[in-house]
Amino acid sequence: MKVLILGVFPHNSIVLHSIDAVNKLSTFLYSMIYFDNSATTKIDEEIFDAMLPWLTENFGNPSSAYSLGRQSRVAIEEAREEIAHSMNAHPAEIIFTSGGTESNNTILKSACIESGLTDSLLISAIEHHAVSHPAEWLATQGFRLQTAPVDNMGKVVEHWPELLPSQRSLISFMHANNEIGIIQDIAAIKEQLPATSYIHTDAVQSYGKIPIDVARLMVDFMSISAHKIHGPKGIGAMFIRKGIDFKSHQHGGGQERNRRAGTESPALIVGFQHAVRKAMKEMDQRHVHMRALHVHMRSLISVHIPQARINTTDVHSDCLPSILNVSFSNIQDGESILQLMDMANIAVSNGSACVSGSQQPSHVLQGIGLSDTEAKAAVRFSFCKDNTIHEVEQAVSALKSIIDSMS
Repeated sequence: MKVLILGVFPHNSIVLHSIDAVNKLSTFLYSMIYFDNSATTKIDEEIFDAMLPWLTENFGNPSSAYSLGRQSRVAIEEAREEIAHSMNAHPAEIIFTSGGTESNNTILKSACIESGLTDSLLISAIEHHAVSHPAEWLATQGFRLQTAPVDNMGKVVEHWPELLPSQRSLISFMHANNEIGIIQDIAAIKEQLPATSYIHTDAVQSYGKIPIDVARLMVDFMSISAHKIHGPKGIGAMFIRKGIDFKSHQHGGGQERNRRAGTESPALIVGFQHAVRKAMKEMDQRHVHMRALHVHMRSLISVHIPQARINTTDVHSDCLPSILNVSFSNIQDGESILQLMDMANIAVSNGSACVSGSQQPSHVLQGIGLSDTEAKAAVRFSFCKDNTIHEVEQAVSALKSIIDSMS
């Protein structure tokens, strides 16, 4: 197969090189270019260092009464306070979990079953499977489920209140979508809800990247995670508004105010705390940087890859700066694009890492009106604070040569 590779090129210029085999791509690129930060981010060294003492000398169980355990408990409560402060919440409203999936499952299932807060659910058509799958399971248990469509940008349609299954519904609309980056106006949605309904938002992708104030969002429940903001995997949290009679979905010990059984990990929680601290301190700087990467990549793709359709809105206030989703109607095998990019030492994905390799079209892209073919042949670039303009240019170079070779 004849493949055209774009070499390292100066700002806004392109140099084409012809080679005979795809596996020679790596000779042009000496280290992995990582553009899959919506799947996970690299843990920062100082965050890792902050965790280490809680894996070695400070190893006590935080539920133990002696000093070694009390040290762990103090560290956890200090982390809880700092994370709560980052979103204008009360520390008692933060419950640690293993991550976004557990938080989403716990909130939906407890609200319906253990806590009896609701008899029905309304979710959007572009929810992460960690919301849509438990919602679908709850429908098999007798709870009514409705799905709100979205427009071609990914915004929930204006007539969504007509779809409420009952006056006692739990609405779960994600704050920012993990595939196309669209941000929902959660506060405006909450204002249209009856007083007897509740709202949950999956903020795993948005937390730490854009400002979040739970009082302004008016959410009852929220899910967040550490590993999207350079913290460790395996730790996240639920926000549960004070005053809600929320009962544990996971039974065992009385940890986390009897709302989530299981021994807490001080190391992971401290890592989460430090990731949040750094994200809050650097938020404006990171936002400007990632927006510059986003805008530059969008411009290069628009100019040099005419076959591309950009699926992420260019309205800055409606979209995370960290995500750019592109699809190709003339490509039948979308998985090959990812494989060839990987051979070029560039890590990208076609959407959620949880369904990577499934060969199924993205339900998010289908939700905004793309055909099955386009929804399969998509590439999601997701940026972080460590990516560079030079990496953007290399990635677009490789993508152009791959698309040209497949067309």
